[in-house]
Amino acid sequence: LLRAGKLVAVPTETVYGLAADATQAEAVERIYAAKDRPEQKPLNVLVDGMDMVETICREVPPLAHRLAETFWPGPLTMILWGRGTLPPVVNGGGDTQGVRCPAQKETLELLRTLGRPLAAPSANLSGQPSPKTAQAVLEGLDGRIVAVLDGGRCDLGVESTILDLAVSPPRILRQG
Repeated sequence: LLRAGKLVAVPTETVYGLAADATQAEAVERIYAAKDRPEQKPLNVLVDGMDMVETICREVPPLAHRLAETFWPGPLTMILWGRGTLPPVVNGGGDTQGVRCPAQKETLELLRTLGRPLAAPSANLSGQPSPKTAQAVLEGLDGRIVAVLDGGRCDLGVESTILDLAVSPPRILRQG
């Protein structure tokens, strides 16, 4: 479904994400439409590790590798300089890209099988609470997505911490 450009909700350890193949501009545009989200608001992407990060980000600092070794997979999103390999709609036309490796086995397996990053903001309508169960996703986005990968209830229930590594010194943008 993801390879075909469809939207699929996926579990993470924090909340469910609304996923699309981040390399397909039309698929990513469907996320904005399904969520009623402003298109200038960038999307973070899920990755399976730092090798995938290196394909979509440039000038990755050693600190990012150390943080990944310590906190990934897990609820840490790092903002890095984009390489320009993803469609501009993913990062709202900006120069940076948020990346995160989720600590949820089914979603990690999906990422490894797909071999591409997933654009994946929370699976809810903009301004609504982030869903912690597959049922909550279906209640909020019924008819707007084609499938939900049910990984059970999300353990943490709050979004990831976002750390901007594209500035010096690094800055926490959101505490998760």
